[in-house]
Amino acid sequence: MIYQATTRVAEAALRLRAALGGSAALRERLVAGDAPASAAIWVHGASVGELTSARPVIEALAERASILVTANSETGRDMARGWGLPARLAPLDLPGALDRFLAAAHPRVLVTVESEFWPLRSRYLGQRGIAHAMIGARMSERSAATWGRLPRIIRPMLGRIAALSAQDQASEARLLALGLPARALMPRLDLKLLQPARLVPPPASAARDGTILAASTHPGEDELILDAFAQLRRQRPGLRLILAPRHPARADAVAALIAARGLPMLRRSDSWAEAPDGGVLLADTLGEMARWYAAAGICLIGGSLADHGGHTPWEPAGMACALLHGPNVSNFTESFEALHDRNAALAVGPEDLATAIARLLDDPALARRMGEAARALLSARAGDPAALIGRIADLASLGPDADMKGM
Repeated sequence: MIYQATTRVAEAALRLRAALGGSAALRERLVAGDAPASAAIWVHGASVGELTSARPVIEALAERASILVTANSETGRDMARGWGLPARLAPLDLPGALDRFLAAAHPRVLVTVESEFWPLRSRYLGQRGIAHAMIGARMSERSAATWGRLPRIIRPMLGRIAALSAQDQASEARLLALGLPARALMPRLDLKLLQPARLVPPPASAARDGTILAASTHPGEDELILDAFAQLRRQRPGLRLILAPRHPARADAVAALIAARGLPMLRRSDSWAEAPDGGVLLADTLGEMARWYAAAGICLIGGSLADHGGHTPWEPAGMACALLHGPNVSNFTESFEALHDRNAALAVGPEDLATAIARLLDDPALARRMGEAARALLSARAGDPAALIGRIADLASLGPDADMKGM
């Protein structure tokens, strides 16, 4: 009651501000202008990252029902529109804004991506009989401690959730301890892995076995990689290297390093060619990493030889690359530990980089087994969203053959 009274006062002030020349974004979040279109399913994600990770689920739902996507940021909203989906800024957690939004959209179910808990939104959904599902739900130890001091707020919200798929076991346990009904639990999904898991690895080939990718490299790493490549190609004249700097603006500096070693080179931005036999393709364009993962049987994860914490191993894993990484993988410690447990990755240092690559080049069957193991682990960890998608469809009262597109 205190929260609702406070938000009514805040909403009055914000509506006055909007009327006196407030931003279009504020008016949209107050639902003070154009009303949202009606939709069977309302999907909400905070911004670009959350919506991108959930895109496979969102698109699967959009094939079955009318859908409305909301975000807290204009970039998230605009990205969803770019996918061809109806999208707008989410209503603020204010009584009037929520009333206007729900009266116009009248969804049957809200799907929240990751974790946002809004007291009024939760209560208004319950009052209108609108089901609430959460996918990829996260609850950190710190957030759990905070919510634990507010049981009269968090427990009712969790109690109204009809279906929840946690991102990891720890989040699931914390949510249950805070009051999530066990009946609401669905199989865990790591949304960030769904997109890589959708990749289709190319067939094995001798050309791929003989191609190395250095992915998303940082200053200080290119020299080490090029020296190792120069050493390896003396015994393997047809060896190919794809060198993809993390920031393409560094391409001229990297090109100078390649030229200083007398290595044949093509720049992707100049030639639009593939890696030359016995030489280096400098991948100095954006948006083509999937192509390079598909072309190379061996992938060295950038940011791990230099002290940058490493980059994700899961995209090259999706293409069944044999994974190599340096000692600095603090950004993905648990992921690399799991990959090592499956014999799907090798740790290397600057001094043994050439030796490790040579081992895989000389034993392509080993490299292929590593890539297949990485791919299998990715599929297992990503999970299968089919059951969750079916449950959301059930919550929206959609049968397998129902056509709700006209809602």
